[in-house]
Amino acid sequence: MTRSTDPRLSDESKPEEIRRRARELAEDLPQLAKIALEAMIRDHNPDYKGTANKAGRAGMQSGNVSELTAIAKVKPGGADRLRRIFDLTNGNMDGAQRVSTLHDMRFVFFDDDTRILFATTYDGDWDTYINDFATKIPGLMDLLFANVEGWPGIDSPKVKDFIADHQIDASGWFVANPQVTVVDTRRYQRMEHALEDFLEKSRANADTDPATRKALDELSTAIAQPEGVDY
Repeated sequence: MTRSTDPRLSDESKPEEIRRRARELAEDLPQLAKIALEAMIRDHNPDYKGTANKAGRAGMQSGNVSELTAIAKVKPGGADRLRRIFDLTNGNMDGAQRVSTLHDMRFVFFDDDTRILFATTYDGDWDTYINDFATKIPGLMDLLFANVEGWPGIDSPKVKDFIADHQIDASGWFVANPQVTVVDTRRYQRMEHALEDFLEKSRANADTDPATRKALDELSTAIAQPEGVDY
């Protein structure tokens, strides 16, 4: 739905506009659906607040996290070859870990293995992400996508055009933690391991005074206490 051109709404704020559009959308919905729609647009925790922006040349971005979805034709035998590669990795594509903006990659074959859907989630903008693939894991990219019809090679000046030509922007894009990047996640994991090690050593230290031990116990309890969204 586009923004209303009614001149009476020219002074309408963005929140007011969203709520008006929601009311218009909800007119024909059952009550439970209306409640769900209202919950979708209520004020959000800023830590979880997303956006609906372009990721650059193609794709959508929410907060720091972007999406890329592409569909292409597969070469004869390409699907079987890729399945054997994926079976070898057993879910651990270590080379891809070198791309510090990469959240995930998904490969789906359809139409009797003649076409492939490639979907990936990443941090930042589109051009930087493609550059990361080209500079950090060029061999892996060509190993996988050489099975796709027309793949020009990751080092080709035409590769970005090829990807963009096969990409389809998401109509809706939701990210549970849109502000958290892959680099953030890895840092949080290191912090968690270091903190657990520190707490374990502190508990084992018989010389720790009661006040410090109490403070450490309270810290440990606070960290372990889940929020409502953690269930």
